[in-house]
Amino acid sequence: MARQQEQQLPQHSRIAQIFHWGFAAIFIYAITKQVGSVRQLADPALLRFEVIFAIGFLVLLAARFLYMRNTRPTALPNTTHPMLKFMVRAGHLAMYASLSMIAVSGLMMGAVFTYGSRNGVAMDVAVGLHEASVNAAYLTIGLHIAAALYHRLKGDGIWSAMVPVWTEKSRE
Repeated sequence: MARQQEQQLPQHSRIAQIFHWGFAAIFIYAITKQVGSVRQLADPALLRFEVIFAIGFLVLLAARFLYMRNTRPTALPNTTHPMLKFMVRAGHLAMYASLSMIAVSGLMMGAVFTYGSRNGVAMDVAVGLHEASVNAAYLTIGLHIAAALYHRLKGDGIWSAMVPVWTEKSRE
């Protein structure tokens, strides 16, 4: 039955796959080059780069969200239980929210650093929000990966709708 469902589920578009895997690459890059200390923002070139990166990230994230929402927001079959569909949607929205809040809180840190107190309550709030957003992103991404692996092992075609490697083979 699952193999039959897989045959009926079309893949996400190439644009959707580029958005998906492009964000994975951007997020990994952001993690590896992250600012280690707020004091590093005293370097005007680094601060400018971080602001441009955060704004670009938000623009791309919004474009991805709108594209996915308006084209094919899910690869789940119509027979999927409504509660599971709700959980999938909530998980995706939580991932979008946490990723966007990383950039927004980073911009807040840059603004407070530039125009406010570098060691005050405002900076503490911005840093705390940034750290919470990063942790929430790790959690939602981890759950997303776990769900993808579950579907790969289940062999229901969901994995192959977005992942171009280790694809499921249909039986005819």
